[in-house]
Amino acid sequence: MVLRFCLEDGFLRPELLSKTKGETAFFRIDDLREIPVRERDASFPFDRSLQLHLAGKKLLLEEIPFPLALVHFHAERGYIAYGKGVERRSGGYFCHRCHNENPRLFHVFPCARCRRECAYCRRCLMTGRISQCTPLLEWRGPEPAVLGRGQSAWQGELQPAQREAAGRIVRAIEKREALIVWAVCGAGKTEMLFPGIGRALKEGMRVAIATPRTDVVFELVPRLKRAFPTVPVAALYGGSQERFRFAPLSVSTTHQLLRFYKAFDVLIIDEVDAFPFSCDEMLQTAANRAKKDTGAQIFLTATPSEKWKRECLRGLRNCVILPARFHRRPLPVPRFVWCGNWRKAIRKGQLPAKVADWVRERVRRGKRCLVFFPDVERMEQALPLFLSFCPGALSVHANDPQRKEKVEKMRKKEVLVLLTTTILERGVTFPDIDVAVVGAEDDIFTESALVQISGRVGRHPDYPDGDVVFFHYGKTRAMIEAKKHIMWMNREAEKRKLLSRY
Repeated sequence: MVLRFCLEDGFLRPELLSKTKGETAFFRIDDLREIPVRERDASFPFDRSLQLHLAGKKLLLEEIPFPLALVHFHAERGYIAYGKGVERRSGGYFCHRCHNENPRLFHVFPCARCRRECAYCRRCLMTGRISQCTPLLEWRGPEPAVLGRGQSAWQGELQPAQREAAGRIVRAIEKREALIVWAVCGAGKTEMLFPGIGRALKEGMRVAIATPRTDVVFELVPRLKRAFPTVPVAALYGGSQERFRFAPLSVSTTHQLLRFYKAFDVLIIDEVDAFPFSCDEMLQTAANRAKKDTGAQIFLTATPSEKWKRECLRGLRNCVILPARFHRRPLPVPRFVWCGNWRKAIRKGQLPAKVADWVRERVRRGKRCLVFFPDVERMEQALPLFLSFCPGALSVHANDPQRKEKVEKMRKKEVLVLLTTTILERGVTFPDIDVAVVGAEDDIFTESALVQISGRVGRHPDYPDGDVVFFHYGKTRAMIEAKKHIMWMNREAEKRKLLSRY
C-alpha cells in the first residue's frame, strides 16, 4: 500500500483514493505540522463492525481489515482521525505508539511506500513497523456499549484476609484509584479479583488483565470464563485470532497494550514486578495509555521492588498486604544445598550427585518435580543425563515450539520431571510438586525470581507442603534475601493469626 496523502477541500485524502494529478501534490503524513480533523456528523450511520475493531485503540492501516474507502469515508465524517506514526522533531524522532525518542532506536531506510528516506521505530517493531509515512488511526465516534454484565458464577469462598483484600479492590475500582495488592504466591489473587471484576462489569465498565507472559494468559482465560460464563472474554497475545476483538473483559500480554489508547475503565497489571514489564519503560507507558484518564489501576505482585516495599510499609502507597495463602498453611522455606561445580560436571557428562539423588527420590515416589536451570544450553546438556534414570523427562524454554503442549503434559501428570528455565517461575500451578534450582547462585536468579520459584510449591490445599531446594556453588545475596522474604511473610501471617497449623 502506498502511504501518501494530498489535501483536497482542506482535508487529507489517501493517494489511492485521490483524483489529484502530479507527483509534487502528494506528501507523507509527517510532513504536516497539524493534521486537519473533521467535526463529527452526528447523523452519520457509522459501521458498527469498524467501531468495535478500532474503538479504544490506535492502529496501523494494515491492522484494520476494512476497505480503505470505508475507513476514509468515516474519517471525512469525523469518526476516525489520522495521526502521525513517527514524527521528525528537532534533534531526532518521536514514536507516537510507544513514545520512543531514543535516536539509537530509529533507523532510516529507502521506503517504497513513500518513495523517500523514511525513519521507522525499532523499539516497538514487534507490533508492526511504524514509520514517518504510516498513520495511526483512532476512533473518534461514540464508544461501543459494553455488553456482558453477567454475575460471577464462582462458587468458592474467600478467607477473611482474602475478603479484606477483595473489598479493597472493589473500593479502588469504585473510586477510580490505584491500588497495590502485595500477596504471597498462592494467596488466591485471581479469586480475590472476582468481586471487583463483577462490580466493574455490572457498571458497564471495560476490564483488562495484563500479564507479562503468554503462559499466564493461557492459564487465566479458562478460569475467567468459568467465573463469568455469560461475559465475552478475549485473549490478546502475539498471533492470537482475538487480539483485535472488542470484549468487556480482556486478558492481554503487556506488549499488546501498545495498540490500546484510553480503552479500559479498569486495568489490572498482574505480576507487575516480572520481566519484561518491570524494566521496560515502553510497556509501562503503554499500560498508562491503555487506561482511561479516570480509570482504576490494580497492581498485583508477590515480590514488589525495594522502592515499592518501603513505600507500602510506610503507608506512602495505597496498598493491601496479604502474607498467607488461602489454605492458611505456611510458605515452604527453601533449603540451600552445595552441589560443587555443577557446570563443569555437566560438561563432563555427569550430574552432581546431590542433584541426581534428589531427582531419583522423586521418581521413586512418583512425585512430580520442576528443575530450574539458569540457561537453555546447560539445561539441554543436562536433559540426556536425567533421561538415563527418568525416561520421559522433558525440558522447556521460552522459544520451545512445543512449550504449551509440554506444560499441559506436566499438568495432566504425564510427565514426572520437567527441566525449565525461568519461563515457569510464575503464573503456573501444579498440585503436589517439588522444586529444585540448579545453579541458584547464577545472576539470573534474582531475589524476586527465587521467591516466585519457591512459590510453585504447596499451592494446593490438598498438598500444602513440599520441598524447595537451591543447589548452588556458593551462596548469593539474592538467595539469602529470598529466604528471608519468605520467612518474613510467614512471621507476618503468624502475627495476624492467618495460619492454622494442622
